[in-house]
Amino acid sequence: MGGGGEGAPPPVSAPPPATPAPATPSTPTAPVPALARLWPVGVRPVVLRGWEPPASVYGPGHRGVDLAAAPGDPVRAVAAGRVSFAGPVGGLGVISVELTGTGAPPLRTTYESVRASVRKGDEVASGDVVGFLAEPGPRHCASGCLHWGLRRGESYLDPLSLLPPWLLRRGPSRLLPVPDVP
Repeated sequence: MGGGGEGAPPPVSAPPPATPAPATPSTPTAPVPALARLWPVGVRPVVLRGWEPPASVYGPGHRGVDLAAAPGDPVRAVAAGRVSFAGPVGGLGVISVELTGTGAPPLRTTYESVRASVRKGDEVASGDVVGFLAEPGPRHCASGCLHWGLRRGESYLDPLSLLPPWLLRRGPSRLLPVPDVP
C-alpha cells in the first residue's frame, strides 16, 4: 500500500480550505434568537411598514420596521446589551445596542429617530428606557413612528424575529386558570 505502513489506508491530502461566501445584506450568519419579551414602543404597536430586505448592500429596501408611536413616547431596549452608539446620523437621533450573548458578531438593534437618554458604553437591561421618540422627520413616517432595525455584522435582519410568536399575534388575551390558587 502507499507509505502509511502495512494495513494503513493511503494518506489523503486535505482539500484546500473553503473561502466563505461574503454575507449579503439580508443573509444572517447565525440564527436570531427570539430573546425579546417586549416591544420597543407601546404594548402592541401597529407595524406601519415591514422589513423589506435589500438585494445588495446598496440596493433599495427597508432595513427595519416602522412602529406607530407618538413623539415623546419612551423607547425601550428590547433585550440586555451595551449601547454602541447614541447620536445623530443624517440629522436624526439614532441609538444602537449590541445585545448580550448573541454570538460573534453580536446582534445589534437600532432605534431611530430618538432623543437618547443613554450614552455609548452604557449597559442596558431589557425594558430600560434608552430615549424618547423625536418629532417625525421629513424622510420617514408622517404621523410619527419608531424605525427599529436589527443587524449582525453587515447583514440586515428582520427585527420582528427577536420577538416570540405570542408577542406578534393580535387578538384578545385569554385568561387561563392557575391551578392550586384559591
